[in-house]
Order: sequence, then structure tokens, then C-alpha cells
Amino acid sequence: MPTDSPAPADTPRTPPVPAAQSPAPSPERAALPDPGSGPTLRGPDAPKSEPATPRGYRAVFAVAEFRAVFAAHLLSLLGVVVSELALTVLVYDLTGSPLLSALTFALGLLPYIVGGTLFAGVADRYPARRVLVVCDLLCAACVAVMLVPATPVAGLLALRCLVAAIAPVFTGTRMAALTDILGEGDLYVLGRSLLRIVSQSAMLIGFGTGGVLLTVLSPRGAITVTVVTFLCSAALLRFGTQDRPARATTGEGAGGTLLRESLSGARLVLGDRRVRALMLLFWLPAMFVVAPEALAAPYADAIGAPPAALGLLLCAMAVGHIGAELFVGSALSPRNRSRIVLPVAAVGLLPLLVYAVRPGLPLALAALALAGAGAAYVIGLDQWFVDAVPQELRGRAMTLLTAGLMTVQGLGMALAGLAAEFFPVHQVVAGSGIIGTACALLLVAEVRRTAPGQMSDTEGRDGADRHVTSR
Repeated sequence: MPTDSPAPADTPRTPPVPAAQSPAPSPERAALPDPGSGPTLRGPDAPKSEPATPRGYRAVFAVAEFRAVFAAHLLSLLGVVVSELALTVLVYDLTGSPLLSALTFALGLLPYIVGGTLFAGVADRYPARRVLVVCDLLCAACVAVMLVPATPVAGLLALRCLVAAIAPVFTGTRMAALTDILGEGDLYVLGRSLLRIVSQSAMLIGFGTGGVLLTVLSPRGAITVTVVTFLCSAALLRFGTQDRPARATTGEGAGGTLLRESLSGARLVLGDRRVRALMLLFWLPAMFVVAPEALAAPYADAIGAPPAALGLLLCAMAVGHIGAELFVGSALSPRNRSRIVLPVAAVGLLPLLVYAVRPGLPLALAALALAGAGAAYVIGLDQWFVDAVPQELRGRAMTLLTAGLMTVQGLGMALAGLAAEFFPVHQVVAGSGIIGTACALLLVAEVRRTAPGQMSDTEGRDGADRHVTSR
């Protein structure tokens, strides 16, 4: 199913362990055999050895449920990327219109805010596994209808919108379900990091795969691949993850209308000053960092770079992001990841200022890679966000976060394109770096002010009752 942040599974919560009992093993420990179980033959002087506990990303993959989620995410994301390319070619073949062909891509972003706002309640109202499987099956059905030759172009675009509206519900539900599968600590952070890395990598691999498929298959034939990937994803999630109850078991989540739950959840999430500041720290830097990607083609033309340079300009930021995220996730401790959040967020867009001197290709690629590396601050920010959001709102909060992230990136691309109508491309990119850095500094200050212990309880929710969600 679409994105993870790109996003890019599924299980509500196990009951809390009573205080009198010993704590339950962490997910990575539960996935390993008990070193104390079973008979052992050991001499009196033999050293006592225990199996090494996996650490870092290996510990995440030691959890069987996460492996199913990861495989489902990889399959469906590759399918989505291939279908986007194939559908764009199909619409162009049917209409000969560059505008409608480009609109096919845009429709992959615009409905996110609609689905993420109006349907967010689904993520907490129903069991997560059911939501994820149904989302995959609905997307598979939509794509299957695209394969019918009688489907008009308007129908193709409408189906594209429907798939995009389902995407934030799926992604938000999966993000929230990861806290059930991996816990709310370091494993969750690393699991989210892995899904993000897959999302970035899929953009590099998926378009290449799609291009190869289109040389041997028709556009509709390539789209068929997406139907298969959605069905495989649904099967992995259905049979590879546990069925846990829905989060919203009392109050609005149990009996209110879906629309009211979704809008109420958005109000409660955005009404919390701390959660709002953290969410904006996800959104606003992402809104400005997309400017050089949106303007890659005109910039390559402006500096007289060869056609192959366009691909390099589009890949450089993703390469920087993947490399930095892997380093931060594997080399830094949770405490150090938390320490770098605000400093890196504050300066992450500064490399774009290099565009002020209209750099050649090598310097531009280096600046883009550094800007991509700056996004690694979100690893620590993930932990802060899950700590700040109440459990009963977690699905809706994650859905809203995903929807807003995709929407602001689409808006950032549109604004960069509009500005480039009036100013040189290199000035627009540099300006994005300046304005984005100013916004990031303001947000960093707000996040500091809202840190636990830095504000009173009444300030936290701007006057809202902290227990309103349990009514």
C-alpha cells in the first residue's frame, strides 16, 4: 500500500502487565530463545555463555511481525511507484495531453489531506490488522478497475485519487501499529527508520524498474504488477501479524460517527501545543527542502548540464538521506539521536544556500546530498512524537502526520514552481533555504519551550482538558 513517508503494520495493543508481575520481555528478546530453557550439559569449570542479543537494526528484524510488515511495505511501495509511472504513460497515450499526464502525478499527493483528515478515525476505531488488509484490498480493486480497457481517462484519474486518499489511513495505522509490534522505545524508532529508508530507496529503484517493465509490457501490463503487490501485501499482513483490539474502546472512538471522530481527533492533536510543535517540525523543513527537486529540470537546463545530470540531481538528496539515516540509526545511541534533533533541524536547510552562487553540477550535488542528510533528525523526532501523543489518539495523530507531510511537500513543489516564474531558479532554491531555516529556528525554539518540565499543564493543551479523550 502507498507510502511511508513515504511511508511508508498492524496491531493494536496487548493489555498492560500488572505491577505485581515481572515485566514482559521486550520484542527483540521475545523473538529469541530463552537462554535458560532446556537442559544444558556443562562442566564445573566451563564458562557461562549467553547468546548475543541483536542490536540496532538487527534487533528490529529479529521481530517476526516486523519482518512481515517490512516485506509488505517493500512490495506495495514498489508496486505503487511502478503504477505511477505506467499510469502516467497510459494517460498520455490515451489523451496526448502533457497536462493530464502531469496531473496524474499530482493526484498522488493532493487527496492525502482529504483522506488524512476525514478518515483518520478509522485508524483508532477498528483493529489495525483489519484496517491495513482492507486498505490493501481496496487499492488492489481500484487498480484492477484501471486495467479495464473501457475505463475512461476521468475514471483513471478518479481511481488514482481514491488510492491516494486511502494511503494516509494505511500509513498512519501502520505507524501506530508499530508501537504495538516493537514497543514505544528504540525498536520503534529504528523500525520507522527502516521503512523510511525503503521509501527513499523505492524512488530510486522503482522508477528504474518501471522503465524496464515498460520496455517489455504495455502500460496496463505494468499496472497489473501493482495489483499483485497489493494482494501480496494484504496476505503478509493478514497472516504475518497478530490481531489486536482497536485502540478506541471508550468514548467517541466507540460510538461516534467516523467523520466526527476524525475531525475531533485532528482538533485534539493540533490543540496540544507540544504535539503541534513536533508535527510542524516534521512538516515545514520538508516543505522547503523539495524546492531543488521540483526545479531540477530547469536548473539542469540553466547550467547547461547534460540530460543525465537531471537523474543525478533527483537522486542526490535521497542518497544523502539514506546514508545519514543508516549512520544515525546504527552508530548513535538513543540518547545521542535525541541530542541531535534540534541542532540538525535548525541547520539542515543551510546547504541550499550554495545555490545563491549558481553552482555547477558537482557542487550542487554535494549541497543536495547534505540537505538530504539533514533529514536524519527525524529519527529522534519520531521518539519524541510517540511519547507526546496519547495512546488512544495515536492512530489519528499518525494519519494526520502522514497526510500533512505529503500535502506540504506538494504545496512546496507548487510554490517553488510559481516563484520560478518570476525569479531565477537558483535564487528560488537559495530563498527556500533561507526562509526554511528561519522557520526551522522558530520551531526549534517552540519545541524547546514545550519540552516536558518547561511548561505548565494548562499551557500544554492551550486550555483544553488533558483528559478529554477519555470521556
